[in-house]
Amino acid sequence: MRARLTSFVGREGDLEVIREDLRQHRLVTLLGPGGAGKTRLSQEAAEAAASDGGGWADGVWFAELAPVDDPATVPEAVLTALGARETVVRGTTAEGVRAATDAAAFDPLTRLSEHCAPRRMLLVLDNCEHVIGAAALLADTLLAHCPGVTVLATSREPLAVPGELVRPVEPLPDPVALRLLADRGAAARPGFRIDDDPEACAEICRRLDGLPLAIELAAARLRMLTPRGLADRLDDRFRLLTSGSRTVLPRQQTLRAVVDWSWDLLDAPERAVLRRLSVFAGGCDLGLAEEVCADGSGGGSVGARDVAALLGSLVDKSLVVAAPAADGEMRYRLLETVGEYAAERLDEAGERAEVEHRHLVAYRELARTADPLLRGPAQRTWLERLELEHDNLRTALRRAVAAREEQEALCLVLSLAWFWQLRDHRADARAWAEATATLGPNPFADPVEPAPPLYVGCTDAPPPMSPELLTEARRGVRLVALSNVESDMHVIGAPEYQERMRGILAAYGEGQPQNCRLPGAMWLFAILLSGDFEHLHRAVDACVERSRELGYDWGLAHALQLRSKILNDRTGRLHEGARDADESLELFRRIGDSWGVAEALSGRAEARERRGEFALAAEDYRQAVEEVHVLGARGDVPGLRVRMAEALMEAGELEVAEGERMLRQAIAEAHKTNPDAAAFARVQLGTRVARAGRTAEARELFEGLQADFRKGALLVFENMMLGQVAWLDVLEGRPADGLPKLRTALARRDDPLARLVAPQMPAIQLMYAALACAEMARDEPAGTVRAAVAARLIGASEAVRPSDFPVLSVEREVRARAEAGARAVLGDAAYESAYAEGGGLSLEEATALL
Repeated sequence: MRARLTSFVGREGDLEVIREDLRQHRLVTLLGPGGAGKTRLSQEAAEAAASDGGGWADGVWFAELAPVDDPATVPEAVLTALGARETVVRGTTAEGVRAATDAAAFDPLTRLSEHCAPRRMLLVLDNCEHVIGAAALLADTLLAHCPGVTVLATSREPLAVPGELVRPVEPLPDPVALRLLADRGAAARPGFRIDDDPEACAEICRRLDGLPLAIELAAARLRMLTPRGLADRLDDRFRLLTSGSRTVLPRQQTLRAVVDWSWDLLDAPERAVLRRLSVFAGGCDLGLAEEVCADGSGGGSVGARDVAALLGSLVDKSLVVAAPAADGEMRYRLLETVGEYAAERLDEAGERAEVEHRHLVAYRELARTADPLLRGPAQRTWLERLELEHDNLRTALRRAVAAREEQEALCLVLSLAWFWQLRDHRADARAWAEATATLGPNPFADPVEPAPPLYVGCTDAPPPMSPELLTEARRGVRLVALSNVESDMHVIGAPEYQERMRGILAAYGEGQPQNCRLPGAMWLFAILLSGDFEHLHRAVDACVERSRELGYDWGLAHALQLRSKILNDRTGRLHEGARDADESLELFRRIGDSWGVAEALSGRAEARERRGEFALAAEDYRQAVEEVHVLGARGDVPGLRVRMAEALMEAGELEVAEGERMLRQAIAEAHKTNPDAAAFARVQLGTRVARAGRTAEARELFEGLQADFRKGALLVFENMMLGQVAWLDVLEGRPADGLPKLRTALARRDDPLARLVAPQMPAIQLMYAALACAEMARDEPAGTVRAAVAARLIGASEAVRPSDFPVLSVEREVRARAEAGARAVLGDAAYESAYAEGGGLSLEEATALL
C-alpha cells in the first residue's frame, strides 16, 4: 500500500460499513461513477480493516489495474503488485521443484492462485471496469482456491461473481463535499474560506454532483477564480476543470478524461441510450425512457424493447443513477456532469432535434392522458405523477415554445392547467400560457368572432387540431393566463381592464358546452374581473342548467359549488346556496374528486356559518382539510384551517390560546404557498389579540396588511384594514383619531368587489363609529349630542346589515360596549328614541352623521 499525500475527508461512516463488510464477505466491490473516490476509499478501508485485526497475517496488497490495456495480462499485473512475478514457491517435494523449474507449464492465473493459496491476505483490485471479465475470472479463481484471501475491488460496474457484495460509493453529501472543497481550496489558495461565499461554494459542490475528483479539480481553479466566478462557469466544466495532478493517471487529470474513460467502454447501443437520456430533466421512468431513447421509425440498433436491458447495463456501469420514487417505481437519472457530457455526444451524433421532439411528444401525451384523470378517483396518483415529472414537462414546454410548435404548446398548457391550479403552480400557469399565446393570433382581438358551440375538448385527441379546435385552444390559453391573476384583484371593474375583458366576454354566450368544462369554464373568471356580478350569476346559472342537460357530471358539480358560494353572499339566497353545496358534494363524492369534495364542503360550511351553525361549519372545514391534505393541495390547507379555527372559537369549542396557535401555524404554512390565506389568517389573528388587550401586536398586523394591500392596489381589503386600525384607536383610548379613518373607509363603500366579498363591512364600520362616539361622549361637556349619534349609528348598523350574515362575537362585544356608553350618557328613553331613529336611516344618511 502506498502512502497518501493528501488528507482523507469524510466517509467515516462508509469506512465502518466496509470494515464490517470485509469481516462478513470475501468479495466486496466498491461501485460508483468515475471520480467518486473509490480508489482512496478502498485504500483507507483496507488499511483500517487490517489495523483492527482483520486476520490477514500476510498483509494488505494493492493492485492497480488502470494501466492494464490487455485483459489477458491482468494476472501478471497482480503478480507484479504482489512481488511474485518471478518466484513462486510451491513446496519442497520433487514434484513441486519440477513444477517450479517449468514455469511455462502454468499460466499466470494458476501461478497467482498457487502463490496466494497458503496465505491469509487482503487483495485490493483497483479499477476493474475496463478489464471486467478478466478481473471477475481472477477474483472467482482466488475465492475458489485460496481460502485465506479476501478481495476488495473497485469498479464502475459489478464483477458479477457468486458471493460478491456490491457496496455503492455515493457522491459526497453537501456538508462533506464542502469540507473537501475547503480543504483542497485552502491548499490551492492559502486563506480560502467557504464562509466567504457559502452560496457559491454550495452551488459548486451541488453542480459537480458531490464527486470528489471533480471538486478537487474545481479547487485547483480557485487559484485564479473566485467561488462565484467558478460556479458561473460550470456550464463549460469540461474546458474549465483540466488542472489535475501531473502525477496521477491521465484519465484523472481532467474531468472530461474521467467521463471519456467510461464512454470508451460502452458499445454503440449503450452510447445511443446514454446520450439520448440527456434530454430529460430530473430523470424519468422506464416507459418514458423507452419512448424517447429507442430509435425512431426509421429503424436502428436500439428498439424500444432493448432500452430496459441497455438502461440496466448503464446503471451497472455507474453512468445512470437508479432510485425508487415515492410510488415505488424506479426512476433513472444522470449526474449533472454525465448529463453535460452526454448532451455533447448527442450533438455530435446529430440527433438532438429528433430526440427532443420525441421527448416533447412523450410528455405531451403524458399530460394529455393525465388531465381528465385529475377529476376522478385517480386524482392523487396522477397529481403525484405530474409533480414528479414537472421539470420534464417544463422542459418540453420550453422546447415547444422555442421551436414555435404552437399546437404542441397549446396542448401541453391546456392539459396542465388544472394540475397547476390544484398544486398552486400559478406562476407556471401564467408564464407558460402567456408565452404560448404569443405563438398565434389573438382570437379575442377585434373583430371578435363568436365561438361556435363545441362538444369536443381541445385535448381529447393529440395534434393536429381542426381549425375550430385550434381557435378554441388559443382562447383557452388566454383564459388560463387570465385565471391566474388572483392576487391582482384590483383589476375587477378597473376601466383600463374593461377593454381587455370586452373581447373575451363577446366571444362566448351563456350556456355554451365548452364553458361547462375546462378550460372554457375559466370564462367565468373573466366575467368576475369585469365587475358585472349579475352577469356572473346568470352565466353560472346557465352553466348549471347546460351541464345538467348534457350529462357533464363534473361540470355540473363544479358549477354548483361556484353558485353556492355566490349565493352565500347574496341576501335572501342562503337556503339556495346550501342546497347547491349539498348537491355538489354528492356529485363530487360519486365522481371521486377530493378537490371537489373539499370545495363543496367549504361552500356548505360558509352557508352554515351564515346561519350561525359554527360547530357544524367547523366540522365541514375539518373534513375539507383532510381531503386537500391527502390530495397534496398544500396551498388550500392553511385557508381552510383558519376558517375552521374561527368557526370553533365562535362556537365556543376552542380555547382562545389554541385558536391563536392554529392561526399562527396557518400564517407560517401559507407564507409561501398561499399569500391570500396568510393575509386572512393575519386579519383573524389581529382581531383576536386586540380583543385580548394586545393592541400593539394587533396594530402591527393590521398596519402591515394595510401596507401590503395598498401596494397591491387591493382597495377593498386596504379599506377593511383602515376600519380595523380605527377600532384599535378606540380600544387604545383615542376615539377621535379613529373617526376620520372610519369616514374614509365608509366613503369608499361603492367598490364593486367590496359588495361581492364583504357586503357586511359597512355595518361593522358603522358599529366601530358608534363605539368611538360613545367613548367620546363620556369626556365631552355636551356629551349627549355625541351619545345620540352613537345610538343612531347602532340602529343604522343593524338596519343596513345583510340579514343572512350572523353577528360575530367581536361585533357583539363592540355593540354592547357602545350601547352601554350611550345609555350611560343619554338614559334609557333617549337612547331608545335615538336608536329607533337610526334604524330608519340609509347607509348614506348614517355615514353623514360622522
